[in-house]
Amino acid sequence: MKEINPKETSRAYAFEMWLKAPMPMVTFFKTLDVSPLLKISKRKGLKFNMLMCYCIGKAASGIKEFYMLPVGDKLIGYETIAVNTIVANKSGEVSSCDIPFSHDFWAFNNNYLKLTRHVAESCENHDLTESMVIGTSALAQYEIDGAVGMYSGVFNNPFMIWGKYKHRFFKTTLMVSFQFHHTQMDGAHAARFLDCLQKEIFALAM
Repeated sequence: MKEINPKETSRAYAFEMWLKAPMPMVTFFKTLDVSPLLKISKRKGLKFNMLMCYCIGKAASGIKEFYMLPVGDKLIGYETIAVNTIVANKSGEVSSCDIPFSHDFWAFNNNYLKLTRHVAESCENHDLTESMVIGTSALAQYEIDGAVGMYSGVFNNPFMIWGKYKHRFFKTTLMVSFQFHHTQMDGAHAARFLDCLQKEIFALAM
């Protein structure tokens, strides 16, 4: 993790335009076909949320804009990314858990299980400050048509929210929202990420 000169990146114009904007966040909605993830989850006994987080990390890892993030008045470059998940802890509340992304599927799965279990038991957040973190919030018990994340002005990280998947004819769909800081990426980058996410879901054949 290090500060980089925006003028030496493809985000120079966006940095000048959007860094100090009152509301620099943009939200896209997309309906994904998650039928392959549901089949894998049931056949292999793997957590659906873990599969989603892996595909999110895999899709993001191929887009260079995910390795930059505006922090305060600086543009920070990262060498690694992580995917955050919200964990129900033993006290009946929720804690935050950052999972380091690895292209090795089973390594990611093992980290996901180990770290979320630790967070649930300890009731302490697990933060990876050296990685660019993609936030997620899964409201898997509830049917929602969409959600827009809150912009606090403190955290500029990209963030995804989804609810309960829906069965439609011969496929299972999931509506997701993706919020991103316009300094970090443009709409075209975000749309490409969501397209890549769908492709990674289809590509995850096990």
